[in-house]
Amino acid sequence: MSAGTIFVYELIGTAVLILLGTGVVANNLLRKTNGNSTGFLFINVGWAFAVFTGASLAAPSGAHLNPAVTLGLAIAGKSEWADVPIYFAAQMLGAIIGAVLCWLTYKLQFDDHPEPENTLGIFSTAPTVPNKLWNTVTEIIGTFVLVAWILLSPTISVGDGGTPEFGNSALGYAGVAFVVLVIGTSLGGPTGYAINPARDLGPRIAYALLPIKGKGNLNWNYSWVPVVGPLIGGALAALLFLIVPTA
Repeated sequence: MSAGTIFVYELIGTAVLILLGTGVVANNLLRKTNGNSTGFLFINVGWAFAVFTGASLAAPSGAHLNPAVTLGLAIAGKSEWADVPIYFAAQMLGAIIGAVLCWLTYKLQFDDHPEPENTLGIFSTAPTVPNKLWNTVTEIIGTFVLVAWILLSPTISVGDGGTPEFGNSALGYAGVAFVVLVIGTSLGGPTGYAINPARDLGPRIAYALLPIKGKGNLNWNYSWVPVVGPLIGGALAALLFLIVPTA
């Protein structure tokens, strides 16, 4: 797989993932939308199918869309270490682009929202009970489940370059979406389940740059948690893959 293929498809897939994922949160949070106050389940379902859509589009690159997945696949020997920086760069840039597209979609609603200081949550996660150690543990566990499923699930085999191979690719990516949905509904309560460093840091950077009048604190003191936690979780899942017997 060429570096260009990896970069282009990871950028497109991650941008669509973040556009749709942050979009569902904006639809729920912003006042003058048709989806206002539809709730946590609405957000989880939206994020799950955002994963399905972005991953399906990014199939030619392996559809990592997540530095924690990329790291896990590299440690497990399913992806080339030389490709890791390309994946990371494309995922981060794609996440920033997707967040900007979300803002453009909801520009009028952002301008008319009575509490602009509370809009960071559209783009990035935050804990309900701040404690960086335990918040990191939560992110580790959630990401561990995701990457362990990708590596160990018998419905997926990972080919050269970390490309998942399915009998039916759409069905396979739907499986990933269901895993994201159950992680969100089961484990997403404490921190909002970033489980993806690019998903949190990229939109947080975009939020810092966007001209949203009256926007609040970017909470940079917490920003390392949804980066470090998922990377550790992905690495631990890969170590599990290396030590358990496989068929």
